Amino acid sequence: MLKLIYFKMRALAEAPQLLLKYSGLEYEYLMSWEHFDDVWQNVKPKIPFQQLPMMVSEDGTEICQSIAILQFIESKAGLSINDPIKAAEAMAILQSAQELFAPLNPTVNFATGDSFIEKRDMMKPMLMSRFEDFDRALKSSGKKYFIDDKPHACDFAVFHHLDLSKKLDETLIVNFPRLEKFIYDISEIDSVAEYLNNRPELIDVSIEPKLIINGIPHPTGVKQT
Repeated sequence: MLKLIYFKMRALAEAPQLLLKYSGLEYEYLMSWEHFDDVWQNVKPKIPFQQLPMMVSEDGTEICQSIAILQFIESKAGLSINDPIKAAEAMAILQSAQELFAPLNPTVNFATGDSFIEKRDMMKPMLMSRFEDFDRALKSSGKKYFIDDKPHACDFAVFHHLDLSKKLDETLIVNFPRLEKFIYDISEIDSVAEYLNNRPELIDVSIEPKLIINGIPHPTGVKQT
């Protein structure tokens, strides 16, 4: 079975999990300490590129970097885009979504108090500009999603960041009805809806961020609690 290794945060493992759920591939999600049986500071120097997420294939191959993980999942699930032009367009969307990782993901998962407010206010213009780009791309495609009428890795990557932005400021997305429709369409996919309804809830953002795992609040981070 595939294994996806990450931490206690809602960040770079979200798009891969959404794509895995949509594709129907079986996988196991493990925290770093569960998989490596050691603390992150000891593990980090020993793995490719010294960062997670990491996917472990059935034969034990370690696949790092979230875009590579998404491409692997698409290929394994038979969802790869064959048309080279459309594939390039999808990669452009995926890379553009990836550029939103910092500072959006770290801020939502870890920043508190005045630091959260400062980072939120500083990134708002950038987010609005990128949301305009995504809005324009969706309208230009004339399809349900960015490439066609079925979602691809790029769609789940964008969805994650749009969805996470609501934890930063839920009013940002209301300026883009087409993006709201996109979020709704992704959320209504049965397998995706099941995942979204059952994933650990991210609470106390900007105060003391936590994930509720098996009914217990755990502070976000790379340490076992």
